[in-house]
Amino acid sequence: MANSIEKRKPSLQERMNDAMGNAVDKTQSSQAWNSIFRPGSIFRKGYTDSPRNRSYVVMNSVLYHLHPVKVKRHAVKVSYTLCLGGLSFFLFIFLTVTGIFLMFFYRPTAAAAWDDIATLQTSVAFGLLVRNMHRWTAHLMVLSVFLHMARVFYHGAYKAPREFNWVIGVMLLQLTLLLSFTGYLLPWDQLSLWAVTVGTNMMGFTPVFGEQVRFVLLGGTQIGAETLLRWYVLHVLLLPFVIVIFMAIHFWRVRKDGGISGPL
Repeated sequence: MANSIEKRKPSLQERMNDAMGNAVDKTQSSQAWNSIFRPGSIFRKGYTDSPRNRSYVVMNSVLYHLHPVKVKRHAVKVSYTLCLGGLSFFLFIFLTVTGIFLMFFYRPTAAAAWDDIATLQTSVAFGLLVRNMHRWTAHLMVLSVFLHMARVFYHGAYKAPREFNWVIGVMLLQLTLLLSFTGYLLPWDQLSLWAVTVGTNMMGFTPVFGEQVRFVLLGGTQIGAETLLRWYVLHVLLLPFVIVIFMAIHFWRVRKDGGISGPL
């Protein structure tokens, strides 16, 4: 043949598919993707029954990670971890129990909130004790979560492949601070009112959505009965629910990423 067959040029659809495939490959090979999804253990192709692949079943299950078959010896030394993560979780459970007790004697209304607190402290058996236990436990939880993150940072346990779990930990610290701050309003006294005034005014200066966020948190343009109700719902329902979800993910990734005692 005199002339060779001319190669067919790829169509626009084919070029778009190639570009999309390259973008997906680059995304899945990035550090952010690997820190979140760990494709080496989750997206295995051609699964075969082997001890290695059986371990992946355990590694990808939250429930199985609560009681692992074995852990590294150095990961359970009290002198190294100080049990700050477990202590933070225990304090959260203790806050939940004491908080449920307090909910039986508290009404989130502007007319009844302060009277209910006074009645709780003077007329309810062990009411003052339980309220003080709840308050001081909240302070201790903020301190323990902060020290836990400081310990992780000091030992370099935030490094690969634990970057995603470090982000989860930062979010848990923020949620813990929000949980403590929302509970500060519930007695509905002068300290509470001024704390909410300062806090919501600061949120009002958030770029773009500041005024909208402040309006949602106050339930209007100024502090009122709607403010107390909204912060009560945040304190007893929304924030604890979100924290439980993030803690489950956090515990799962602790086992999945090989512990939190130090860099791999």
